[in-house]
Amino acid sequence: PYGLIGAVAGHILLGYSMSVVSLLGALALSGVVINDSLLIVTETNKQKSSGLDTVSALVAACRRRFRPIILTTLTTFGGLAPMILEPSRQAALMIPMAISLGFGIVFATAITLLLLPSLYLIMDDIRNAFCPCYPSCADNETLQQTVCDQPVSKHKYYQDRKPI
Repeated sequence: PYGLIGAVAGHILLGYSMSVVSLLGALALSGVVINDSLLIVTETNKQKSSGLDTVSALVAACRRRFRPIILTTLTTFGGLAPMILEPSRQAALMIPMAISLGFGIVFATAITLLLLPSLYLIMDDIRNAFCPCYPSCADNETLQQTVCDQPVSKHKYYQDRKPI
């Protein structure tokens, strides 16, 4: 979805209308965006399994995967820029696809690097609120007031939290 927003914004910015070829560019874009997201999530999970807490794992993962993600984005946009800016009629059919892919990847990368870590932390907080003793909610059969033989409010996860 974020890539599609960037693709539409690129078409509006350059004065092109969306077409079927533009949607094919957005389809190609989805693979790159998913790959960028998977890089961060996989690295975060690897860091967490090595013993880091969630925030430290996210910082380490984003630090480690930032350069490959940015280089992918810059080289893709740089490679598509001549086609996007090509004035000849021979390239007219491919320009909307290049616009979708180029502008979509720039926008989606920015969103991935800024929003994905925040969403990961939110989901981790939700998971810990319902299943503080288990690695995943699938292991918890009943989401009652007591978890691990103690009230949820007495669990260490909630004692470390400061009230808002």
